[in-house]
Amino acid sequence: MEHSEITPAPIVNGLSVDVEDWFQVGAFEDVIARDDWDNLALRVEDNVARILDLFDAAGVKATFFTLGWVAERAAPIMRRIAQSGHEIASHGYDHARVFNFDRKAFGEDILKARKILEDTTGQRVSGYRAPSFSIDQRTPWAYEELAEQGYSYSSSVAPIVHDHYGWRDAPRFAFKPLSTSDLIEIPVTTAILGGKRVAAGGGGFFRVLPYAFSRWAIRQVNTQDQRPAIFYFHPWEVDPDQPRVPGAPVKSRLRHYTNLDKMAPKLTKLVEDFAWGRMDLIAFREAALATELDSRAFLKTVQVEPA
Repeated sequence: MEHSEITPAPIVNGLSVDVEDWFQVGAFEDVIARDDWDNLALRVEDNVARILDLFDAAGVKATFFTLGWVAERAAPIMRRIAQSGHEIASHGYDHARVFNFDRKAFGEDILKARKILEDTTGQRVSGYRAPSFSIDQRTPWAYEELAEQGYSYSSSVAPIVHDHYGWRDAPRFAFKPLSTSDLIEIPVTTAILGGKRVAAGGGGFFRVLPYAFSRWAIRQVNTQDQRPAIFYFHPWEVDPDQPRVPGAPVKSRLRHYTNLDKMAPKLTKLVEDFAWGRMDLIAFREAALATELDSRAFLKTVQVEPA
């Protein structure tokens, strides 16, 4: 009897959307005041609807890391996300970076956001992503607070060097930051190029660089590392008609507006080329592989004292 080769199932990668509107991004925080947000056009509902249509057409499920502030003002689209089988997770209340909080204020922020998200959608929230990937060597207490509040996973670390964020010495793949909890951290994806880590998990890098780079990077992670890639983007990135912000720094404008018109077609190709799933599914599967790592002990190995 002839034996045919069995093709292994493709690795399921983590697909995520950071749900915030065009005026809430870190790049514009010095030119758009928080107090002015309610006076600006809310475009996130229409953009999320486009994303849901794209995901439905591709037959994929994803995680929507959502600001509590957005959920308060866009309840119908939040309910559609949940009813479509996607995961609702927390992105904090109003996009304040974790390293600008103390532990008490951080705890209040994630508690407030979680209550809004759960009350709005009826879905339990078990995942968290820090705005601007702002959990790093300054905030070991953030994991303790997340664990205390019952979160099962975080995806809040970018293990690279970047001018706005990054924890260069953090592990590339899932790790357990606390010896006293099953909480796991799932960093956003990096690839290895020329012996160095490079950002490869989406956002502006995906918009600006040729699609071939992202395809190569995800394949590297799936085939060489045998791990899932973690990809993210924002609703405003599929919105080329969004308002332009006067007075924003040139660098910020370049990062924010470049290739907005190309984002949706690239996303369509991405979701067709790879297998994708919700982050809670990835967390469940990665839990068995996560490196056990006490964050305070880890900080000592990189010679940075906890805040």
